[in-house]
Amino acid sequence: METHYIFITGGVTSSLGKGIISASLGKLLHARGYKITIQKFDPYINIDPGTLNPYEHGECYVTTDGQETDLDLGHYERFTGIETTSNNSVTTGRIYQSVIERERRGDYLGKTIQVVPHITDEIKRRIQLNAGKESFDFVITEIGGTIGDIESQPFMEAIRQLRWELGSTRALSIHLTYVPYLAAAGELKTKPTQTSVKQLQGLGIQPEVLVLRTEHTLNDELRNKVAHFCNVDVEAVIQSQDLPSIYEVPINMQAQGLDAICLKKMGLNPEDTRSKQQEEMAPWHCFLQKRNNATEIVHIGLVGKYDLQDAYKSILESLAHAGTYNNRKVKTTFINSEFITHDNVEEKLSSMAGIVICPGFGQRGIEGKIIAAAYTRTRNIPTFGICLGMQMMVIEFARNVLGYADANSSEMDPRTMHNVIDMMEEQKNITQMGGTMRLGAYDCALVKNSRTWEAYGRTDHIRERHRHRYEFNNRYMDECESKGMKCVGINPAANLVEIVEIPSHRWYIGTQFHPEYSSTVLHPHPLFMDFVKACIWKH
Repeated sequence: METHYIFITGGVTSSLGKGIISASLGKLLHARGYKITIQKFDPYINIDPGTLNPYEHGECYVTTDGQETDLDLGHYERFTGIETTSNNSVTTGRIYQSVIERERRGDYLGKTIQVVPHITDEIKRRIQLNAGKESFDFVITEIGGTIGDIESQPFMEAIRQLRWELGSTRALSIHLTYVPYLAAAGELKTKPTQTSVKQLQGLGIQPEVLVLRTEHTLNDELRNKVAHFCNVDVEAVIQSQDLPSIYEVPINMQAQGLDAICLKKMGLNPEDTRSKQQEEMAPWHCFLQKRNNATEIVHIGLVGKYDLQDAYKSILESLAHAGTYNNRKVKTTFINSEFITHDNVEEKLSSMAGIVICPGFGQRGIEGKIIAAAYTRTRNIPTFGICLGMQMMVIEFARNVLGYADANSSEMDPRTMHNVIDMMEEQKNITQMGGTMRLGAYDCALVKNSRTWEAYGRTDHIRERHRHRYEFNNRYMDECESKGMKCVGINPAANLVEIVEIPSHRWYIGTQFHPEYSSTVLHPHPLFMDFVKACIWKH
């Protein structure tokens, strides 16, 4: 079977949920037995989102091979269960970097380098790169931004060319727009959608499928109107109405036949794979049933410094997965670590069944995290420290149990005499941003009979994704262990501490890695499962 390409673009406004629609379509096609991959092309000039402030772009997601990417790749993996790689995330910065490097090498033989054809050719090459590496049946490509953005124009031109070159049975365009409701007039308005589609047509792209984002149900008359003005079959006008959970979107898209319409338009018979899809979607329906049937709430506090939901997106979703499989609804409360003090920590944390000390970079808010770690450690409150959160747990333990009042990370205080968190020697002379980081999946050997070993199902070795620069300083390992904080996960290649825990505590575990990147709808992460279970027991 030849590779088929589906392009998903957005219009009218950003944040309509292109990533969720892409992930949902990928899930439905994968359930039919097709081999699929989903990739994100972002128009910003940054090489990757690794240096972007979370307030600018939300969470930075990391693939197993160490690529810092857009948070939508997290949705792709959580929905489909398929791991992404660096090939699944491309930015304008990476496109231009590649073209400029080739120009400097003389690969273009002295030609004048232009947006068309050189930049557009590189975009087309990247779109097809995954298909060249593996025999995918479908490559779904989400284009970031909104139609009309000047940054998106080279991507639109590349799509136009590819659709022409591949033909209508191998390339298809889905356009996601917004249908606003004007309360004063009591009407839903289609003009923004019409205008957005006309902009797309003006770029030479006629969408075959429209997905209309809406807060209200769209009647047949409105869908017919949109179909008429946008040159789209009425059955290919799909509504994406607000739902209680993003995990209900694939079911909604399946009910309206989004995947079946795409298959028909690409010359494939959806009936051939319908029964397999019904069978494969059964666990998803079970997950939703468990989620909807859960009535009891477990309250978990997120101690961090980014007061933005998308900044901790994977953590929130991992907690939600674990809550569902523990027959609970997890309600998270963000607690800004910048404003946690010794005087107010009890007021802020005492009502929580458990606390997650969140990851991050930089000094802002770390003292609040240390105070929170001390409070939960001494009061037997389940605590999960992730990356920087784990480091703050170690610093707190060194200060208050080992007695080193100045204990710190050399990231925060280069002059501290007790740098219980430090950078590896071989990293210290690297100056390029990101070059000093451990990124991607690394092996970890677990200590038998530890709480972590039990949580992972008594397995001896795991492999988890990292995104950090500083490490536990092994000079303090023996002291920590003698006083009750055990180092129960070690990277065998570099002898780096990956996991700490306090066995005498109800649940007090810190991980240097990011377990939230590996949690999916059908396979919740074991540490989050065990943590939520401990929170329920405490509650």
